Formats: sequence, structure tokens, C-alpha cells
Amino acid sequence: MPASADAASLTTKTLDVLAAFSSAQPRLSLSEVSRRTGLALTTTHRIVSDLVAWGALERTDAGDYELGLRLWEIASLAPRGLPLREVALPIMEDLYEATHENVQLAVRDHLDIVYLERLTGRNAVPVLTRVGGRFAMHSTGVGLVLLAHAPAAVQEEVLGGRLRRWTPHTVTDAGHLRAVLADVRRSDVAISDRQVTSDAVSVACPVRGADDSVVAALSVVFHAEGRISPQAITPALRAASRTISRLLGSPTARQQPRGSRRRRGGA
Repeated sequence: MPASADAASLTTKTLDVLAAFSSAQPRLSLSEVSRRTGLALTTTHRIVSDLVAWGALERTDAGDYELGLRLWEIASLAPRGLPLREVALPIMEDLYEATHENVQLAVRDHLDIVYLERLTGRNAVPVLTRVGGRFAMHSTGVGLVLLAHAPAAVQEEVLGGRLRRWTPHTVTDAGHLRAVLADVRRSDVAISDRQVTSDAVSVACPVRGADDSVVAALSVVFHAEGRISPQAITPALRAASRTISRLLGSPTARQQPRGSRRRRGGA
């Protein structure tokens, strides 16, 4: 039993070392890793040395440490990561060429969303998201889609927690948010109007898998005062998300959209 407990403790410490790195601090010295994890310097040194030998960490010329490519190799095997991205990317590229705005693909990980891919252009509106980054669900377009289709327990945990306000337009009232989520489920479209930054609007649609459950969300994020409106972008976004869903084997997406069937003898 003590050996098992020790092994579990070492695993947790090792994961804590990896979690010490972030987008804000991608490079850390040994003492910084020790300070951020609360581990003794000798323990930190032993774990970091093992991670470097395995390839999870790499040492820079300056003597600091950064995450290694071996982690990327392992992460690429996640079924909700690279395979989904590879299916979606050609359709995302088409959507980007049609809009030249931010096109994003995200999945849910418990109470957060994780961005798998983002295409952007020089003149696209700046966003706070990045590939591989996490974000709260209650305020973004993709987050609203994924929260609306999340299990009830997840929804209640989010609604019962602190709903961070980024702008005056951010919905932070749980009752209001419930109504928004119900509307997303009815329409299969989520609109986040200046909820994260004051100059951006996001429109998102669900991506469904082989069992028709929502496995991801696709969005276009554009200037609030620009040439694109939510009403104008929605048809193209719906078509793109439906195409990705069809490629993933969604039975619903394989059916022709209502009203799309050509009348015989018509134009």
C-alpha cells in the first residue's frame, strides 16, 4: 500500500511540474518550477531530469526548461484532437476563404473549452483565444454551443459557479444564461455579441459525431462593426458544421436539410 501511495504521489508531482508551464510563461528555470509547484528543489530537479530524458521537457541554451515535442506526439493521439482537426481543417479553410475572419474549432473538457484549431487573417478582429488554450464556456460562441449540449450536471456546475464578466455585454446572470442555452438548443446557433471583447461577435454551430452527439463547435469571430452580420454568416457556418458532421458519420447530417430538395420540373 505505501508503495502504491508513493507512486501516485510521484505521478501527481510530475503532472504538477508539467502544469507549471503556461502560455504566459513557456520557459522556466528550475527554481521557478520549484516555486510554482511548491516542491522541494531536490525533488523538482529529479523529476525535471526524468522528464528531459523522456522528452517531455527540453533544456534551452540559456539553461531554462520548456515543454518538449514528445508531449505533442502523445497529445496528437487523442481522438478528440488531431483526427477531428484533420477532418475539419479543409472545411474550415473554405469558410475562412469566404470570410477572411477568425474560424475556430473547439471541444469541451469538463467545465472549459479547448481550442483545437484557429484560422485567422491580418485584418481579422483580435481574439483572446489560442490553439491548445482553454476558455470559459459561458461567454464565447463555441462555449455556448458546447455548454448547451453538455450533460445537465455540467450545466448546473457552470451556472452555479462564478460567471466571469469580460465586458458589459457578458451574460453573468444564471437565469438569463439558461434562456440563452435553451435558445441555442432550439436553433443550433449561438451568438456571442461582444461578450469577450467589446469589438468582436462570434457565431457558432455544433459539430456532431457518429452517434449524433455534439462533439465540437465551429465558429466565425468577426468585427462587431464590420461588413459581416450574424444573419449573413449563419448559412455558411451551418453548411460547414454540417459537412464536418457528415464526414464524422452523423446520421442527422447525412440527411438533406429541410427545403434543400429540388422540385422535379423546377428551376
